[in-house]
Amino acid sequence: MIVNMYDEFANLYDGLMSDFDYENWFNYLESIFYKYHKKPKRVLEMACGTGNLSHFFAEKGYKLTCFDLSEEMLSIAYKKLNRFKNVKLFRQNMIDFKFKDKFEAIVSICDSINYITDDNDLLGTFKNVYDHLEDGGIFTFDINSYYKLKNIIGNNTFIEDREDIFYTWQNFYEEETNICNFYLSFFYSEDGENFRRFDEEHRERAYKIQEIVKLLNQVGFSRIDIYEAFTFNSPNDETERINFIALKE
Repeated sequence: MIVNMYDEFANLYDGLMSDFDYENWFNYLESIFYKYHKKPKRVLEMACGTGNLSHFFAEKGYKLTCFDLSEEMLSIAYKKLNRFKNVKLFRQNMIDFKFKDKFEAIVSICDSINYITDDNDLLGTFKNVYDHLEDGGIFTFDINSYYKLKNIIGNNTFIEDREDIFYTWQNFYEEETNICNFYLSFFYSEDGENFRRFDEEHRERAYKIQEIVKLLNQVGFSRIDIYEAFTFNSPNDETERINFIALKE
């Protein structure tokens, strides 16, 4: 099951992701809509975090519904999005979310799907997505690839030292379960002198492409396309981020 891992991390998230180009990701999603001849008006964003991608959907005029499990993430997202009348924000879980409306597009970014580590939970998530899509709707999401989690992140340690935050990121890969455990220790300062420490634990499962495709097929998606993220090129053995597109036909 997914647990609420981002609560204390929420206040630092945007700062740590300051060099991440959400506008480029939004443009990529729009290029997917264009390539597949989709002009969605009603969009559902799963695991929206602090609303960085949501902001671009909102500005562009999409009728956006977005949700996340973390109350702290949502409180930050609310501050960014509350001025938009075309956005609804909810606290829900990817595994069992429920809305009365159906959507023409459902999106999930930043390897949120990898956080679903159980096959049945992922199958349930995909079934839920399928049921919430209009006929002709499009579902697009990305994952950290099996290669990346096992060979690049797994069993490695990363350290970053910024002016107001220092953190260590230790990773341990479980061969039996294909789950990568992240152990992060943060030291951050609000006054430049005194530092506070907190620790986070995260888990992502490394999925092979065929495992994802099989589950998508099981819930009814018949057309599934797979690309190296931010491109329309086929992934290779060393692709680190893979984007899936599933159509409800």
